[in-house]
This record gives sequence, C-alpha cells and structure tokens, in this order.
Amino acid sequence: MKLLEIVWNTNPVMHLGSLEVRWYGLLFALGFFLSYTVLYFVFKKEKVPFRLLDWLTGYFFLAVLVGARLGHCFFYEWDYYKNHLSEIFEVWKGGLASHGAAIAIVIVLFIYVRQFKVNLWWLFDRVAIVIPIAAAFVRLGNLMNSEIYGHVTSMPWGFVYMRDKAAGLLPRHPTELYEAISYLAITALLLILYRKKKAVIRPGLFVGLFLTIMFSARFLIEFFKEVQEDFERHMLLDLGQWFSIPFILLGIYFIYHSIVTDKIPEAPVGRK
Repeated sequence: MKLLEIVWNTNPVMHLGSLEVRWYGLLFALGFFLSYTVLYFVFKKEKVPFRLLDWLTGYFFLAVLVGARLGHCFFYEWDYYKNHLSEIFEVWKGGLASHGAAIAIVIVLFIYVRQFKVNLWWLFDRVAIVIPIAAAFVRLGNLMNSEIYGHVTSMPWGFVYMRDKAAGLLPRHPTELYEAISYLAITALLLILYRKKKAVIRPGLFVGLFLTIMFSARFLIEFFKEVQEDFERHMLLDLGQWFSIPFILLGIYFIYHSIVTDKIPEAPVGRK
C-alpha cells in the first residue's frame, strides 16, 4: 500500500450514548441549514419578506427529497420498483438521484413564482447561489456512507473504502470529494460576484453560470466514477452524464439571455 493512500473506514452511524445518528442525514440537514442562512442574508440585504424565504425553504425540502427519490427509482431501478411500488416511499433505505432533485426544484420554483408573484429570473439567480452548498454536503454524506466512489487510481490521494467489499480494498478516486469541492467553489464564485459593491445581477446570469459550471463538473467527474447500475457499463456515457447535458445547454442559454436582456428585475415584495 502506498504511503499517502487514505484508508477510509468511517462508521456511517454516529453514536451519541444510546442515540444513533446517520452522518448522511446530519450532513443533509446541515447543507440545508447553511443554504437557508446564506439566502437569509440575501433576502435581508434586498429587503424581501422573510415569510417568502420560509415558504421557499419548505418547497425546496420537498422538491429535493421527493425528486431525488423518484429520480433514483425511475431512472436507475425501475425494473425493481415497478413491482415494489410501496418501497418507493422508504427513503431511509437509501437511493437518491441528484438529477431527479434538479428537475423537481425547477418545477416547484415555477409553482412558487405563480403562488407568490415573484419575478422568475430574480428567484432563479438567488437560489443558484445556495443550491451547490446543499449538493456539496449531500456528497460529503455519500463519502461517510462509502458510496458513489470512483475507479481504481494510482494517485496518492486514493481512498481505500474498507466498508464496501465491492471496492475490493483498492485505492479509488474520492469522487464524492471532487464533486463537493467543485460545488463549494461555485458558491464561492457566485457569492464573490454577488457581494461586489457595483454588482448588477443581469437576469439569468447567476443561474446560467451555476448550471453550466456545476453540470459540466458533474459530467467530467463521471469519467472517474464507478457506474451506479450494471446496465450503464455498456453505454457510451452513463446516465449522470446524459442527464447533465440538457442542464449544461440550458445554462448556456441563460447566460446568453443575460447578455441580450437589459431589464434588471427588482427584488420582490411578495403577494399580500
């Protein structure tokens, strides 16, 4: 074994006396809390009623939970779940897909805009700042579960996943960390742009940058990642990459839209 290889044998369950807490759930919650905190300051800075933020948080939570679960069941294991429909609701057993969450988030944002009369572009550009935070902490949760890792590597930072026999006790790319670091870097970039004193957020720019960079990173990292299901082994690109392409194209379109649009949406006041 190489000197710098990292032996990863972390217990996915944290024991606090008689209480058992799964790291995945804890990191999932922490990601949402940090996302809420950043959006809180955005809403405060732009003098937007906080009740709109509370509703938005609830919408987001349901979108991520339901969308990610349905995405996994329909996209990756439908052959199984079509005969075990009741198990679709058993989220605690695992099985979430980020692309399903992304689709659900888009849907609930349109519902939210219609309900509270919020400008769509204003909303898209603000939530784009914080979505990568939650995504990063989900990937850290995957790391704690020793799952969604990469191919065998000779790089000195390879992780040996002791708790997953399928990993073969061989050093592998820690693709969970690759994604988490990439996503946090996206948030850092957008926050720097947002906090510039003379910054003017052109409609669609932030969400365009978010979609283009995040899903491009996801597309590239998939080349280092083990496939999630056996049927993907014979595909030119895996499902994660195929699902990333539409979001990348959409992001490029949003950036173009921001360039050709002059009208800057004002902060919403919300429906009375």
